[in-house]
Amino acid sequence: MSDTSIASEPPVVVGVDGSENSLRALEWALGAAEHLGSPLVVAHVRSDALQLGAARIASLGPSPEFPDTVVEAVRNVVERGGHRIPVRYESLDGSVTDALPAAARGARILVTGSRGHGGFASLLLGSTSRTLAGTAPCPLVVVPHEARAVVLEGGAEAGRVLLGLHTEETPDEVVDFAFEAAHHRGVALEALTAFRLPPQPSAVAAAPAPALQVPPPLPLANEAEDLVREVKRRQEERLRPFAARRPGVRLVPTVVPSDAAGLLAEGSRDAGLLVVGRHHRHRLGSLLVGSVAHAVLHHAHCPVAVVPPVPRP
Repeated sequence: MSDTSIASEPPVVVGVDGSENSLRALEWALGAAEHLGSPLVVAHVRSDALQLGAARIASLGPSPEFPDTVVEAVRNVVERGGHRIPVRYESLDGSVTDALPAAARGARILVTGSRGHGGFASLLLGSTSRTLAGTAPCPLVVVPHEARAVVLEGGAEAGRVLLGLHTEETPDEVVDFAFEAAHHRGVALEALTAFRLPPQPSAVAAAPAPALQVPPPLPLANEAEDLVREVKRRQEERLRPFAARRPGVRLVPTVVPSDAAGLLAEGSRDAGLLVVGRHHRHRLGSLLVGSVAHAVLHHAHCPVAVVPPVPRP
């Protein structure tokens, strides 16, 4: 039985194709919709062959609607689970990378598996999920396939939300999404800021001739500890207003002089959700997935949320 009081809320949309990986995404989306108090839209983009066959039959005159066997199978899975949220099922035509973003306009999140039918087991991210990460109109959550996912053993930090935070570049929408996710899931939020230390003069190789020597860049602080302290200060300033709005969220600020993508991928082993931003802009104006988001989408062990910034004029 569903709770109709939440039917008017923005939905969680999940793309399914009948594969085992898409059923993992469906399970995650059901849990997310229940946490958020949102209805769920289960969307299946019909195969090219089915779309073509239906179009040919329709051209001959009125005919009964083609049944979508994937939707019917998924409907049975959901109904057996006894979930109380409203669920709507949609059969879509067109390409997956066009139809799913269209179905997700105005949604709270779009959920997809990391790869569907025909994906290589050794690859975490399929071409469809990779494209959606750069084009989805709302936060996209990519659920890793079984061979990649880690089963959490419990403990105080298990299931936490892990946020990749660049203090200057990460949009507010990304930070707000991470706090909201931690709030609704009832877990801690770890905000991880990683940065590179400036090179030391001794690390710069001498040029073959004095005329070709270039002075090494000046360090930002005399000691690495001073730089870490400054980054912690900037991180605290950036997180303060969000923490004030969500005082019930236990915040774990982390600052490490290291590679961000590697730390986030490793931290995803005992996280419930990893949140990153989609904030790099192409020279033609379109938003692209940044290098850190691209790396964690390929290597993370937990679901990854890629959050776009709100379009600005």
